[in-house]
Amino acid sequence: MSEPTVHSQAAALPAVPLTIEGAWVLHLMYRIDRTRWNALDNLSRRDILREFAADLRHAQSREDGQTAAYAMVGKGDLMLVYFRESLAALQEAQRDFLRTSLAGYLTPVADYTSVVELGLYESSVKTFRSLEDKGLAPHSEPWQAAVQETLERQAEAMAPRLYPRLPESQYVCFYPMDRLRGEDKNWYTVSIEERARMMHEHGMVGRRYAGTVKQIITGSIGLDDWEWGVDLFSDDPVVFKKLIYEMRFDEVSAVYAKFGKFYVGVRCQPEEVEEKLMG
Repeated sequence: MSEPTVHSQAAALPAVPLTIEGAWVLHLMYRIDRTRWNALDNLSRRDILREFAADLRHAQSREDGQTAAYAMVGKGDLMLVYFRESLAALQEAQRDFLRTSLAGYLTPVADYTSVVELGLYESSVKTFRSLEDKGLAPHSEPWQAAVQETLERQAEAMAPRLYPRLPESQYVCFYPMDRLRGEDKNWYTVSIEERARMMHEHGMVGRRYAGTVKQIITGSIGLDDWEWGVDLFSDDPVVFKKLIYEMRFDEVSAVYAKFGKFYVGVRCQPEEVEEKLMG
């Protein structure tokens, strides 16, 4: 009997890559209801914004989560970004904001719920190959135990990336995205080894911008309408255009990516709330 080909071996590997998850993330985007807002006198508007600034300052001082506010450009007026340790904590943060006086003068534009995700494509292929070489059946109890050990080891080593600090960068760009599931090209029918190769090449583009932009990838399959969310943080917003444009030319984006709306904003510290949101 002839030796199995590399293609047939690859097809035998589990299709789903291993992932490790960390902080839960919520994006809330709003537009100020200018008719109602402008009907208020200046003193009332300042009081409302000062209350919001105080709440923002308190949220940013908490040790159990991170909060950032951005004055939006184009699609709204205010973007709030929350990093928390659980989905329940995100709901609490959202509830607390909706209790503020400012929330009563805002109209929702968009929102996005996700969790920081690291996709372990290369580690997955290596781990699955190793377990296969040991004669373990995929998804058997010994296989699952070995996979869990790999996940725990990776999670410990990558803890800073799973629970990142919200960058203090002046600008943010957030967008959701999917992998294509079309009639002709379908990411989810490509072998895990091919996907690992393409993701490696895709990641190399991002690494070239490591000194000028901070990227945080979050997973949202089963949590929101798209499959992933991407946050880019930088002190130079032109970098967002350059990075995303260059990535469009690599195979994983050119062939298999579908992008949602892009939301950009300018960091709004508590002491800047009145200046940036007064109108």
